[in-house]
Amino acid sequence: MLFNSYEFILGFLPVAFAGFLLLARLQIPSLIQAWLISCSLFFYAWWNYKYLALIVGSILLNFICGQLIVRNRNSARKLCLVTGICINLGLLGFFKYADFFISTTNQLFATEYNLLHIILPLAISFFTFQQIAYLVDRYQDTALSREINFLEYSLFVAFFPQLIAGPIVHHKHVIPQFRQPDFGRFQYKNFCIGLTIFFFGLFKKVIIADKFGEWATPAFSSVDGGNTLSGQEAWLGAMAYTFQLYFDFSGYSDMAIGLARMFGIKLPINFFSPYKADSIIEFWRRWHMTLSQFLRDYLYIPLGGSRKGKFWRYINLMITMLLGGLWHGAGWTFVFWGGLHGFYLCVNHGWRACKQHLPLPTLPAFLVKPLSVLITFIAVVIAWVFFRAETFPGALSMLQSMFSLTTPVSDYSPVYDRPDRVIKWIVIACGIVWLSPNVLQMFAREEPTIDKLPQQKSLFYWSPNVFWALILIVIMFKTVDSLNNISEFLYFQF
Repeated sequence: MLFNSYEFILGFLPVAFAGFLLLARLQIPSLIQAWLISCSLFFYAWWNYKYLALIVGSILLNFICGQLIVRNRNSARKLCLVTGICINLGLLGFFKYADFFISTTNQLFATEYNLLHIILPLAISFFTFQQIAYLVDRYQDTALSREINFLEYSLFVAFFPQLIAGPIVHHKHVIPQFRQPDFGRFQYKNFCIGLTIFFFGLFKKVIIADKFGEWATPAFSSVDGGNTLSGQEAWLGAMAYTFQLYFDFSGYSDMAIGLARMFGIKLPINFFSPYKADSIIEFWRRWHMTLSQFLRDYLYIPLGGSRKGKFWRYINLMITMLLGGLWHGAGWTFVFWGGLHGFYLCVNHGWRACKQHLPLPTLPAFLVKPLSVLITFIAVVIAWVFFRAETFPGALSMLQSMFSLTTPVSDYSPVYDRPDRVIKWIVIACGIVWLSPNVLQMFAREEPTIDKLPQQKSLFYWSPNVFWALILIVIMFKTVDSLNNISEFLYFQF
């Protein structure tokens, strides 16, 4: 079920919240947890009920593995951990990459193995990584994990606000919140904060991201189909996708945080103005933050991180980002995108090392920050071309048009009819991205997430008053009125 659908907003959410409040009056936490688990599984099964057994089986299997890790000692504990991780990765590999490896084998060795045509289960990448982190954490620190019961664990994995596209949460951050005395009680402020953040995110998705999608999709379909775009068309198409993905993922992240807060739960930050980053290192501290932290803690550091010297640091960075690219999608364009960002990170770290040891020329202070942001943004846009294009020839054609001054205007023109309108939307998006505070900054005083946000002097801080109520009403009517053309989130089937 999509957050941006009438079924969710007018049907599922009111029923789930009403049941939550009614059961809270009984003051039996297990009943509240069971209700939210049931709602979350219904939410998951709405898309395809056949995969309900997969997520239920995954939850049961990982809970048992976690219990065995705690109850056993020495080598038996490690065996349980390795077994659990292998089963998780095996399921993920089968459902997400089986057809990819078969098609790659057919191309490399001229074989004709039949594809399995597996439909990718929703959220499998997210709940797999979340449960791998749980097993590793339980192996390393059993003190908190020993107290977790099956209902708490099931809700931690299946909680519908974060189930489909993250954030990837840790049990130590979420499960203690299920045990708070006020869990399940209606809190006016939590409801207002959550509802406002949710509709801010919905506005980003429905009004902004989907509009950019109308221009990004035909541009990339054109180059993937073998057509050549003009330089203007290529830049408009690439920029349209750059902002489509930004507002789509930012919108989902806000909606997840808002929905969870309505139920009194705080989630971690997963998206924090990444296009304001002045380096690729900083970009990955702001984009899909919980995935970056997972890759760092459970892949990069176990590989050795930077402990074995600079050479292995760069090798480990490349391995981590290549696998991170593969996590995003079963295709070589995703792998290349990950490798490209790995290369960016290596260059970034190398540049920082050079600045410490070599007398490099310096720019005026007022130019350093904006120039760094611009260079980082252009590098990210180039990488997004490979992330979005379905073929390498299509991606290369797009880039060739973007950086060629002689590319002709093609007969097929996805955005050439009204380039002024696209440019106007891009300018507005740039203003929102670089000049305005993000939604979480507006709510910093209310601590909307697990992570603490720095408070700064601003005229845009939210407070429960008539002014913000009117803004919420306008946004609600505008977004609900625009839900006729439902579109999936770009991270919907990762």
